[in-house]
Amino acid sequence: MDAFTLSDAFLDEYLELSPVTCTMVGLPGRDHLWDDLGPTGIEKLRALAVSYRSQLVELGEPSERWEKVAWRITLAFLDEWLRQFDHGDLLRDLNNIASPFQQLREVLDIQDTSTWDDIIARLASFNEPLSGYQATLEEGRHEGVLAARRQVQAVIEQARVLAGAGSPLHRFADDLAASDTMTEDLCASMESAISAAKKASAAFADYLESTYMPDAPTADGVGRDRYVRATSRFLGMQIDPEETYRWGWGQVADLRRQMVETAKLIDPTRSLDDVIELLSTDPARCAHSEAEFVDFMAERLSVAVRDLDGTAFDIPEPVKRVDVKIAPPGGALGAYYMQPSEDFSRPGSVWWSTGGKQVFPLWDEVSTAYHEGFPGHHLQIGVAMTLADHLTRLHRLLVWYPGYGEGWALYTELLMDELGYLDKPEYVLGMLSAEMLRACRVVVDIGSHLDLAIPDDAQFHPGERWTFELAVELLTRYAFLAGDYAASEVTRYLGWPGQAISYKVGERAILELREEFLGRGGDLKEFHARVLGSGGVGLDLLRDLVLE
Repeated sequence: MDAFTLSDAFLDEYLELSPVTCTMVGLPGRDHLWDDLGPTGIEKLRALAVSYRSQLVELGEPSERWEKVAWRITLAFLDEWLRQFDHGDLLRDLNNIASPFQQLREVLDIQDTSTWDDIIARLASFNEPLSGYQATLEEGRHEGVLAARRQVQAVIEQARVLAGAGSPLHRFADDLAASDTMTEDLCASMESAISAAKKASAAFADYLESTYMPDAPTADGVGRDRYVRATSRFLGMQIDPEETYRWGWGQVADLRRQMVETAKLIDPTRSLDDVIELLSTDPARCAHSEAEFVDFMAERLSVAVRDLDGTAFDIPEPVKRVDVKIAPPGGALGAYYMQPSEDFSRPGSVWWSTGGKQVFPLWDEVSTAYHEGFPGHHLQIGVAMTLADHLTRLHRLLVWYPGYGEGWALYTELLMDELGYLDKPEYVLGMLSAEMLRACRVVVDIGSHLDLAIPDDAQFHPGERWTFELAVELLTRYAFLAGDYAASEVTRYLGWPGQAISYKVGERAILELREEFLGRGGDLKEFHARVLGSGGVGLDLLRDLVLE
């Protein structure tokens, strides 16, 4: 028995327990089933982790390079699982963007519509995973381990959207009616299934509102101990949060200066705020429909793939396609990436959650397309999925360290500016605003969860303590987010402690690593190959793999 065999065996057993994961990674045959999200299902996962961790420890750390990576990655994956069980994290796993409720909704977004029976089966039984999830949250409530009230309210609102008259679930009935396989019986079954799923979602919202919410704490911050544990999980390295907080404020000040200078290149007679207003309202700088927006972004990504293949990157053939889509309503605002299926029959895709708007300013979305698509997440995840010769299947399909993943994606925004693809000052300003948003995340996230004061020398409310309103104000004034988007973002940071800093902290680590690698005589393409060739790893392990 070696580390690869153990890792594969663990993954096989895990996939048996998680049909949703099978759908997410494109493994067919279980698209009609749901995970058991109740206490019994969680205990099965914990027992599985304990068993395989014991076997890995008994095996011992191998000496061969990639087997050692397999051993370390699998052990770290299992250890993180067990920490979540041991600290009761799954009993309060409820937030506005990355908790089981959102996963249940998102898996339906990528469900294969060629098999309507599977979709109907999942919709008709939507109460099953929600009932299990509710039982787990109820166990947490009885033990006094609860999500914060702000997160509960956010999920209630999302569940109400899913259950409402304008539910995005109705698109399945529309798509079926327009398909070649439509029959009256199928349509009737679909309508019944959608009705059942909406009813289940409404019941879940009722439970959260009437039973869970009254006991949920009003405090958003999680405190230093829980925060440091979370950052270690997201980054794959230890940080000093107070030093990182001070560094983050330095980044905010420096980026503000760069934004002011770049705005003068667009219109030297206007202030930064006025230039942003111009870029956000000028019809010539906007797309005027979802279709126009999607086409514009798809073309930018297509050109980048064509131009950079063989120069900055070696792009595997299956990774050269990336789709651009508009997300169904009801989720947190912003853009996100969905990975391809394991065999690439379902390509990777970038999704924009637009809040229903029909006019799309482009100045701050071009760098986002590179971040979420190519050469950001799409290239990063796609390359890893092609490396079956030295990365375990678990590593390729499931392991994700935001410090590495989001750090790389943010790094590629800067890289695309260096390579000349932000070909208008307004797109450079968009990239700087994206960097500013991530710098603001550092100070908001650490400051809010550790209850740190804003520095006395800051230009923003010096000496004050963080509140939700101050955090929203920072994002609107410094990162130029719309008010609803800023509120959604701050809710995200408060409900997902430690994740928000991974972008900027990960980028910091990758830039420092690039400087050291190039200083030793390496070239840029080789640096990219080594970073991407490592697969998703913690930042400490990434440094070892790139520099060895």
